[in-house]
Amino acid sequence: MHVTATGQPDDRFTPRYFAIEQELRARIAILQPHDPLPSDADLCAEFDVSRMTARSAVQKLVQDGLVYRLPGKGTYVAPPAIDRQLSNLRGFTAEMTARGMTPSSSLLEAGLVPADTAQSDALEVSPGTEVLVIRRIRSADGTPLALESATLSARCALVLDDDLESGSLHRALISRGIIPATGVSTVSAEPATTEEARYLGVDDGSPLLIERRLIRDTVGVPMEWTESRYVPGRYSITAQFTVELPRD
Repeated sequence: MHVTATGQPDDRFTPRYFAIEQELRARIAILQPHDPLPSDADLCAEFDVSRMTARSAVQKLVQDGLVYRLPGKGTYVAPPAIDRQLSNLRGFTAEMTARGMTPSSSLLEAGLVPADTAQSDALEVSPGTEVLVIRRIRSADGTPLALESATLSARCALVLDDDLESGSLHRALISRGIIPATGVSTVSAEPATTEEARYLGVDDGSPLLIERRLIRDTVGVPMEWTESRYVPGRYSITAQFTVELPRD
């Protein structure tokens, strides 16, 4: 960005998308979470720019976690990002409730299917063995935070009788004597597919935080393999660790 001799920004050289982004940041600072922002069409009219330019400005705010999009509805101010300690896996419902937020889920799929190779490897069963698959959009205070795909052993199928949209999956499992006890988690990043982008209200190809975790029951038998795809600006994971000193 060019500046004048007085140190002020020179608007003649400031990219239009950057000027729109900075103006929206100023507005967001005085708005409340979930307040609506102007549509792409409104931004085009207000700033006399193309839809691509307006969209580029808003997408930067999405990537920074300041706003979120709901397909077909609009763009809204995002609440502060959720942070979770990696050393402690608390269920999503319990995590959001503990933070004073209202958790909810949109159920995309729930039923028994033959295990593919990845599912059978994770749960240590033979390929083709029936497993329970539950796919949900996980939200807090109405904001979609994650697209979650859970694969569980067939003995967990009784939870299909429970409310998987407003209720807790882990609570349902525990009520049936299936107790999650230990687990291992890996975290990576991948671009959002078209389907994922639509569900989470981001643009195609936006970076997503991917957590894959395997949970075992109290006797060490694999019971749940879950892949959760988070919008980075809305959710973060913190790891606590000790430093291993070098040995001479």
